[in-house]
Amino acid sequence: MPHNIFVLGLDEPNLELLRRLPGAHDYRFHRLLDVEGMRIGEADYDESLEQARAQLDAFDGPIDAVTGYWDFPVTSLTPVLCERYGLPSTSLESIAKCEHKYWSRLEQREVIDEYPAFAVVDPDTDTALPQGLDYPVWLKPVKSASSKLAFHIDDESQFTEALSAIREEIGDVSGPFDAVLNRLDVPPAVAEAGSRACIAEEAVGGAQVTVEGYRYHHEPHVYGVVDSVNYPGTSSFLRYQYPSTLPRHLTDRVSDISKRVAVQMGLRSTTFDIEFFIDLDTERIWVLEVNPRLSQSHAQLFEHVDGVANHHCMVSLALGRDPDMPHRQGRYATAGKWFLRRFTDGVVRRAPTAEEIARVEEDIPGVTVQVVTKEGVRLSEQYERDSYSFELADIMVGANDEDELKKKYERCVAALPFEFDDD
Repeated sequence: MPHNIFVLGLDEPNLELLRRLPGAHDYRFHRLLDVEGMRIGEADYDESLEQARAQLDAFDGPIDAVTGYWDFPVTSLTPVLCERYGLPSTSLESIAKCEHKYWSRLEQREVIDEYPAFAVVDPDTDTALPQGLDYPVWLKPVKSASSKLAFHIDDESQFTEALSAIREEIGDVSGPFDAVLNRLDVPPAVAEAGSRACIAEEAVGGAQVTVEGYRYHHEPHVYGVVDSVNYPGTSSFLRYQYPSTLPRHLTDRVSDISKRVAVQMGLRSTTFDIEFFIDLDTERIWVLEVNPRLSQSHAQLFEHVDGVANHHCMVSLALGRDPDMPHRQGRYATAGKWFLRRFTDGVVRRAPTAEEIARVEEDIPGVTVQVVTKEGVRLSEQYERDSYSFELADIMVGANDEDELKKKYERCVAALPFEFDDD
């Protein structure tokens, strides 16, 4: 009998990946809620929970797994739904410990020293940087996603401007996340901060990497380390690249730190990805963020290099199985997810057509293109943006080496016509 696997916010690109997993002929994937309604800033947590319950209760058949690969609210819906239907999952508390940036830092400092100096900030009342921190800092809400409302601050005037911008939009996230915190017995410091607070952190830098892993029963595992490469002189990602190009002793160190943090957070029966900065001169390491989910942005990287998308870990754990992730069994030696961006606002006058995209994918082996904007859209109003840039397309590339990886990307950019009106 096929296993019925419900995936919160299931979309077509990820469904294609799921259908290529080992044993997928025994799986039936079902979309649980629509992805458009699952975006941070647009989702009502309690309403989404009730809609998901109603859909599952109405299903005529066994419910074998509930899972998802998106950020909040998907991460916080999954454990509540799994508990209701007696399915494997981590706890809601472990999710909140990771996703509330201040709570996460408090937990991290219990087991590691590799984190930046930090302090909580009230955007409604605070007017100056907390004592113990010096500029430059990063200022961001304690709950956010995709670098939204994250600002690099060099002085007091920028601090004031950033707080003003954050106050205007922070309610889009803080209200829904409050519904999660209200279900938990949170520590006094976290309760005092709430979900509307911000966190100011020492601005650190260096090579950026993400450690992907999972915890099955008591044992944490790491199955890959991915490089994050920025556009020069910016904080916006140019590409993710796998495997990491860092020396083995450094990938071993971030892997060990990740395992300790995952255990401290109480993560079980779930994937995780933990982001780091590494100063390559001093080899000093800082944890940036702990995510209690896999990165679906890395899925095709693992598929190209290891032969299986990281969704294999997500599905296996949701079914109560040890993932036993393959290693280096894919077609390519390296892979990258490239982010084609524009750094000034404008209206999209022309975007590549489906035929033009298909031609690029046919002409360049190992390439998949996903355009994330469309004609007539003002870039500053689209969902795919950070505080400093606007995403136009995601370009997945598999290659035999890094030089080929870059050349394939450049060929894609040249073949994808975008036009903009700047007014």
